[in-house]
Amino acid sequence: MTGMGRIPALGVNVDHVATVRQARRAPVPDPVAAAVLAELAGADGITVHLREDRRHIQDRDVEVLRRTVKTRLNLEMAATDEMVRIALELRPDQVTLVPEKRAELTTEGGLDVVRERAATAAAIRALHEGGVPVFLFVDPDPAQLDASRELGASGVEIHTGTYCDAREPTLVVRELGRVRDATSHALGLGLEVHAGHGLDYQNVGPVAAIPGVAELNIGHSIVARAVLVGLERAVAEMAGRIRAAVL
Repeated sequence: MTGMGRIPALGVNVDHVATVRQARRAPVPDPVAAAVLAELAGADGITVHLREDRRHIQDRDVEVLRRTVKTRLNLEMAATDEMVRIALELRPDQVTLVPEKRAELTTEGGLDVVRERAATAAAIRALHEGGVPVFLFVDPDPAQLDASRELGASGVEIHTGTYCDAREPTLVVRELGRVRDATSHALGLGLEVHAGHGLDYQNVGPVAAIPGVAELNIGHSIVARAVLVGLERAVAEMAGRIRAAVL
């Protein structure tokens, strides 16, 4: 799986650093400090999800990250009035609209842009008027991609969770094919393409090698690896896996 191509940027999600902190309501570990280390290790951007229930990332985290991140800050959030207001106040480099359920452990699938068209359109319009680019986290479904383009999204982040969860070889090939086809379809619509959810050191290569994927957002596997080897090494190892898949 080699060949000369553009190396996707690595966005490191530090949510689960905050998860450990919130388990004890302690001041450490600090996701802001983690973001600094991730950038020093080669991360091209930092991603955080400010959830409505504030289960991990807190408002102050995002405020401090906005002042300290040197690369790019990607704020994941639901398309609610509260979150749009916060995003317009902080003006991250990018907002990614995601679905959100209070009972879920993590995001379970892509945003249903077709069904949630009105709320999504309103959030995109308000954020764009405030000068904030908006990406939509969507399943690898042509209908969702078409709707994303129609609503004026800057780009999409394709949900890779089904591919990552697949275990049977034929399913892995099928789901990777869906991500590849969705990338091609989105590019044809003029959308920038990112990908993420469930990517780890074993399965990231095939997605990184898909032509046109500009960025990969990865969190849990990097934080889990960091517990054993340190965050800087964990980020550097992931960046190396991405490079190796493309060069």
